[in-house]
Amino acid sequence: ITTYVLILHKIFISTGVKCEQLTQPASVTVQPGQRLTISCQVSYNLGSYYTSWIRQPAGKGLEWIGMKYTGASYYKDSLKSKFSIDLDTSSKTVTLNGQNMQPEDSAVYYCARYNHSALGQQMNFHCSINKT
Repeated sequence: ITTYVLILHKIFISTGVKCEQLTQPASVTVQPGQRLTISCQVSYNLGSYYTSWIRQPAGKGLEWIGMKYTGASYYKDSLKSKFSIDLDTSSKTVTLNGQNMQPEDSAVYYCARYNHSALGQQMNFHCSINKT
């Protein structure tokens, strides 16, 4: 049986003089074929900024999954049937949902606030596979 183990690490990056915060659970485990849920709690207004999800498989480049805010959402065409992004404005939580997760979905997953002209805050989700 192949097991996905997501080890979640925090990265805080300030933009200008304002520092936003993103918080997440310590770890998530997903079995092959099951759904993946990663939640990212933020300190900024979800109606004012897009929040993006990006992933990076080991030894490969970054892959943009999609982004969402209260008024609109966008996804990479090849991933829009696999992933969805949900917002909960009351708890300021952005959740990435994946379905039918497979070994090729192993990656570092990033939650990032999208700023039009500046580097935003990001969250580092390290995903590895344990074979048992």
